[in-house]
Parts: sequence; C-alpha cells; structure tokens
Amino acid sequence: MKTNTDTVAQIYADFGQGNIPAILKQLADDVQWEAWADNSAQQHDVPWLKPRFGKDNVPGFFQVVGQMTFIRFEVLSMMSGGNQVAVELSIETAPSAISLGIADEEIHLWTFNEEGKVIRFRHYADTYKHIQAASVHTPQPVS
Repeated sequence: MKTNTDTVAQIYADFGQGNIPAILKQLADDVQWEAWADNSAQQHDVPWLKPRFGKDNVPGFFQVVGQMTFIRFEVLSMMSGGNQVAVELSIETAPSAISLGIADEEIHLWTFNEEGKVIRFRHYADTYKHIQAASVHTPQPVS
C-alpha cells in the first residue's frame, strides 16, 4: 500500500522530471497551496509563494517556478506523522528574470485527506531571503 511519504517522494521525482500533470493528479480538487493567514513573503508579492486555491490554480505555481534555474534541489529528510509529511530541503537557484537567486534550507509541509490526496501544501522558509530574491520582480503600475 502506498503511503503519504511514498506519494511525496514521487511528487519530488516528478518535479525533477518536469512531470507536472503527474503532480496535479496527487492533489485534491480543493487543495490550498501556500494558504496562510499572515505571511510576509506574500505581503511582499513573492510570485512563487503566492497563495493558490484549488487544483486548477496550482499550475500557476509551476509556471513561475519553471522560470527559475535550480542549481541544487536536494531532499535531506522526510518525516511523517498522521496525515502530514514534512520534507527538509536544501535549494539554490541562479539569477533569472523573476529572481535574484536564492540559497535556502526549507521545510515543505504536505497535508493529506483520507483518500491520500494533497489538501494543503506550504513552504516554511526564510521569508527574508525569498523577499530579497524576488526584489527583481516589481509589479508595474497600470497606466
């Protein structure tokens, strides 16, 4: 029987291969992606940490992240308990059109429903680093 940890490991493998449709199949229709009540990175318009509600909106995350070049994306450990899986990662990205580049250690928290579908995903990261990396991305006022 496939565990939630197995599902998360497969999601990271699919991410590494650019297989976004396979990742989306693991999400509940009403998934909450980066849903926070108060998050400083979201208040500063960090495009890859924008909240997205519902499976149909999550591809926008992958479109943004697809503009980044990952130098390192290393899963250091996975821990599970109840309906959640926490993943410790080390990441590094090169400068790009949307980011000045970033090196960070993060925790990704995946929450599952009874059917084994992801109902919530959050990055726990150094938001200051992400805000600084996104400072290249400045929304232009509408004229």
